[in-house]
Amino acid sequence: MGGSREEGGGGINSCLGDDELRAVLWKVEDEKDKEAFGLVCKRWLRLQSSERRKLCARAGPHMLKRIAARFNRLRELHLSQSLSRSFYPGVTDSDLCVIADSFSALTLLNLHNCKGISFFLSLLIITEHCGINAGLRYGCWQIKEEGLELALVTCFVQCLPKILFYSSLQGRDICDASITDKGMTAIGSGLPSLQSLDVSYCRKLTDKGLSSVAKGCHDLRALHVAGCRFVTDILLTNISENCNNLEELGLQGCTNLTDSGLTVLVEGCKRLKHLDLNKCSNIGDIAISSIAKACSSLLTLKLLDCYQIGDDSILSLAKYCKNLETLIIGGCRDVSDESLKSLAAACCSSLKNLRMDWCLNVSDNSLECIFYLCRKLEVLDVGCCEEVTDAAFQGLGNEEDRKLNLKILRVSNCPKITVDGIRKLLKSCEGLEYLDVRSCPHVTELRCNEAGLQFPGGCKVNYAGSLAEPDVLR
Repeated sequence: MGGSREEGGGGINSCLGDDELRAVLWKVEDEKDKEAFGLVCKRWLRLQSSERRKLCARAGPHMLKRIAARFNRLRELHLSQSLSRSFYPGVTDSDLCVIADSFSALTLLNLHNCKGISFFLSLLIITEHCGINAGLRYGCWQIKEEGLELALVTCFVQCLPKILFYSSLQGRDICDASITDKGMTAIGSGLPSLQSLDVSYCRKLTDKGLSSVAKGCHDLRALHVAGCRFVTDILLTNISENCNNLEELGLQGCTNLTDSGLTVLVEGCKRLKHLDLNKCSNIGDIAISSIAKACSSLLTLKLLDCYQIGDDSILSLAKYCKNLETLIIGGCRDVSDESLKSLAAACCSSLKNLRMDWCLNVSDNSLECIFYLCRKLEVLDVGCCEEVTDAAFQGLGNEEDRKLNLKILRVSNCPKITVDGIRKLLKSCEGLEYLDVRSCPHVTELRCNEAGLQFPGGCKVNYAGSLAEPDVLR
């Protein structure tokens, strides 16, 4: 294609206007092809940038301003961090102020795990920017385990002046490189169209900053604050009063929440479909019963290690939430067979994922009922349910009306299950993809081979913990 790179010369550019080119771009589905679209000429790059809706990027005020200028119709911005994807100094309040000022149409902001600079990241900064000699740099990381902590501390103390000097040159405070309530206040006042916010494990956040988001973002549909340990019932009250369209709420590990706070929450948020209360150890049957009554459209409820939960909660779910698809009650040791049978009967056409490991009162009685009624069940975890035996599988068979859709099953630490029970299971589960039989003394690889068990093609059997667990079991 001859002519100027600015407009691409003649040919297609002289025939098609911007609207026609945008229509062509919208027809392109593959992300790599969309990127290639912008390589044709500057005009196509400008159009491609203006139509981009989603972006994963690193933080930094200068970069964010450039992103805002180029991608002026951006709707989703992902700045989440992880061990494999982190950067100095991480996301800060300054970045959030730029986002609030520059991305007024943003509907989704992902700040998952943006918890600021850590001790070990400080040491990484030393090696990258502070001119530490190679012997010290690599020596610190090759020290034997018992001397690692002392070596790292010594290195950090020796190089602290260099760290502070470098951070001052960058205009950053290394001791305060994290997201705080100040940044959340900016988000609440600057992004009124925000519908989804994930600040999981941003550990400095409190009710004050997050309540500003609730008050300023009335159309919020999804909020994740897992690991924000300072969150209390005050936030739930503000969400209830301001975010009536909320459908998804993640509160994992927020241990200050109580039954009262959750009861107030659902007075205003009756559209909740997905609720994560894993490790919220202060909630009990009162909260779950209130949630069940108010949120009949609930699809997912996670209650891992909520040890105060008992049969009353499960019975309320069975009565009001008949479309429940995922229920996690691992560690809820007061839950018994009778309530689980009621749940199986009520949610037989919807239940797909049921995790009840360490529910010590669960036995063959409820499990046989679940297998018989819940034909759409795909994931089941009864690990450490020591009363479960081969009898739980006795109603299964290879007849069409008895086949299951089960794909993932964990029966680890169930000492009464034998190869005979697994054989019955396999007759009914042709699509099984993962089976965990760790610490089942009667179900070993040798015994399964001797019994001639035929597992479905591609099925992974975890005999000794050598296989990674599926994400759904984590």
